[in-house]
Amino acid sequence: MTVTQRREAAAGIATPVSRSRRWVLPGVVAAVSVLVFAAVRPHLIDDTFITLSYARNLAFHGHWGLIPAETSNTATSPLNVLLLAALTLVLRDAVLAAGALFVLCQVALVLALRRTGERAGLPSWFAPAAVALLTVNPLLLSSIGLEVELGAAGIAWLLVAAGERRPVALGVLTGLLALVRPDLVVVALVLFALRRRFWEKAWQSVLAAAAVALPWFAFSWVVLGSAVPDTVIIKTLQKSWGQWDFGNGPGLYAQVFPGATALSFLPAALAVAAFLLWLAGSGHRGPVWTKLLPFAPLVPAGLAHYLAYTRLHVPPYHWYYGPSLVAATLFLAAAAAACVRLPARVAGVVAVAGVLVASAGFYVSDGLPRRFAPLMSNHDATADYERIGPELGRLVGGGTVRSGGEIGVLAYSCGCAIVDLFDDRGAVGPAITERKAHLGALGRAAVDVNFRFFDFGDRPIVTDFALVRGDPPPGALAHWTLTSPWAGTQQLYLVRGNGSGA
Repeated sequence: MTVTQRREAAAGIATPVSRSRRWVLPGVVAAVSVLVFAAVRPHLIDDTFITLSYARNLAFHGHWGLIPAETSNTATSPLNVLLLAALTLVLRDAVLAAGALFVLCQVALVLALRRTGERAGLPSWFAPAAVALLTVNPLLLSSIGLEVELGAAGIAWLLVAAGERRPVALGVLTGLLALVRPDLVVVALVLFALRRRFWEKAWQSVLAAAAVALPWFAFSWVVLGSAVPDTVIIKTLQKSWGQWDFGNGPGLYAQVFPGATALSFLPAALAVAAFLLWLAGSGHRGPVWTKLLPFAPLVPAGLAHYLAYTRLHVPPYHWYYGPSLVAATLFLAAAAAACVRLPARVAGVVAVAGVLVASAGFYVSDGLPRRFAPLMSNHDATADYERIGPELGRLVGGGTVRSGGEIGVLAYSCGCAIVDLFDDRGAVGPAITERKAHLGALGRAAVDVNFRFFDFGDRPIVTDFALVRGDPPPGALAHWTLTSPWAGTQQLYLVRGNGSGA
């Protein structure tokens, strides 16, 4: 080994020897990710099973909907559903498909980060450290099975395309991110606009993004009745949980899950501090400033996403914070890895290692397997809903059931038609009308365009049974006890009719 190679190896920069082992890192990440998914499988949250129901119905029945009997358009991430459906078709199990997609996303993430890190001159531990920080984050652990991990991989590859000045690839990835979640376009736009000479060949990026994303949105608009999912209406109608909306939502989670909330948002706080220090040193343009330059847009992108969601006035569902936390955490890992002077290097390593150890220790502190996700807003454990589902299916047979507020796991496991706004298009029409009443002229026009092909003549489904929570209703056919750290203990009853008491 030459002197140069020894210096590169000491700095963690890829050498000819390390290049011969390029697949060791993604292999290790894949193996660890399998174990992580096995650990979180018992507490996959209720909304995950809404996505899995869509994927299973598409894979086995060629049907886009939460239940086989009704077409719906409440899958927020069409690309996530499409990928899960393809994997489900092969693996024959949607939950197993979710695990496979999680592993693939983790591998894609570390490959993208290694490529960007090498280009920026960061040490080789940057990519695995960044993936580890994301993996042990309590909020992101609680979002596995949703599209957060897919979005993280997309953001990382967007960094690659932006840094390598590849306008077509940048556009393709932007289009794919729009299909992961439409709001991720905010992140993509900031990363695009903060590139050096961003306007060069911008038309290629725009055309590529349109070519990737527009076919799906056109199909969804005409065939499914809305270009963007109905959840935009459902969630914005909810606005808040009492005094808590997205903007101040971390305060609500801090009251119920103080440790998990602190560890979830700590990397973002550290990232903002590191970003401000980086800005303060911009006049010197030293090696640290240069190494961090490709990652610097991540912090503004994360803040822009947070502000955009705050402006939407939606409830603080925990996975909504995922893109902002992903962007900030990637910058934090890069900032720690970019440190050159010994005191700063030690501080960076200690900060990353401290967050990793504290987060991993917190997750296992309640024992394994955990009954509940570190952060959640469900009314019962997934395992309990998976037990209740088949019982419910036997009780109602071929009848339809009005949801009691949470539909994901029950719809996935009951083998029956359980309905609410997430799969009853007839009930969505009045919700659209109600939402329009609270909008200005521009907002109403946007809603009218989005639902141009929506069938407002469709009537709400008349149900044979209903699930209700609260005091015992007369003539209850069955009841189950629900309990969670979020909602406490409640009783869930099965009654005949729509549950309104009429």
